[in-house]
Amino acid sequence: MRRIEHWIEEAIGLPAAAQENIVFSVVVLAGLWIISRLLLRVASQRQTDSRKLYQWKKTTNYVVTGLGIILLANIWFEGFQSIATFLGLLSAGLVVALRDPIMNMFGWVFLIWKRPFKVGDRIKIQEYTGDVIDIAFFQFSLNELGQWVDSEQATGRVVHVPNSFVFTQAQTNYNYAFPFLWNEIQVQITFESNWQKAKAMLQGVANRCSVALSESAEQMVRRESQRHLIFYQNFQPKVYTKVRENGIQLTIRYLCNLNGRRDSENQIWEEVLDLFRKSPDIHFAYPTTRFYQSAEDQQQDKQDEKPI
Repeated sequence: MRRIEHWIEEAIGLPAAAQENIVFSVVVLAGLWIISRLLLRVASQRQTDSRKLYQWKKTTNYVVTGLGIILLANIWFEGFQSIATFLGLLSAGLVVALRDPIMNMFGWVFLIWKRPFKVGDRIKIQEYTGDVIDIAFFQFSLNELGQWVDSEQATGRVVHVPNSFVFTQAQTNYNYAFPFLWNEIQVQITFESNWQKAKAMLQGVANRCSVALSESAEQMVRRESQRHLIFYQNFQPKVYTKVRENGIQLTIRYLCNLNGRRDSENQIWEEVLDLFRKSPDIHFAYPTTRFYQSAEDQQQDKQDEKPI
């Protein structure tokens, strides 16, 4: 072995100590790679949930990468005391030059520790709304929703957001403690319409199109809501009445799935249009202009219309 090291040192000028470090590094990397492959194979055989399997893969990669950095640093820098000295000399410059990457790394730690959202959650941050599909070391990725399409459906684009945004921007989590959405649809009818009949019709439509929670599911939602101090007294759909300048506004408030808002709106509007078409005493309200003419003006118009 010493002869080989001596021959390599004479041939390419690589010191024996560096040769040993290279060999140890290769052994460490190969061992960590084998361990990670074995762990992922065991996880894929025992775990059927794709989301949990994804989290397991990400965690394994993080742990193996961290161990690799520590072991390689210990090999090449001859112990942690040298590492601390080296990092201390460069820390001031790194903080200034790499401020954004460092903030992104702290943001990743915050996401893993506090978990304001996780992979699979639907969130909104700044003007971006989407489903979280990845949380990496420097950024998290969203399957974009909305923008030029309606009702928060996918656009086909992926948005990459720096992790540091979790410290500076507000985040809206659609899944947090309550796996449904409250949606509202406003229907305006004229003052002359039979609004009591229209309200009863809309209540029936809302009952048919709203998400029906079983007793066990409702108890689960209430329990989770109480953990986060979010309280709902009633999960049943309701129709509210309000007078507007153009007519009577009937607002349907109902429960829908996260991915079912557009489908539920489509179903409700089709039923409403069909029901109102069959009811001659109910008419949709829309902006109109009315003119008032006094009796004197009417008399004057009649005189003007007389033939000369």
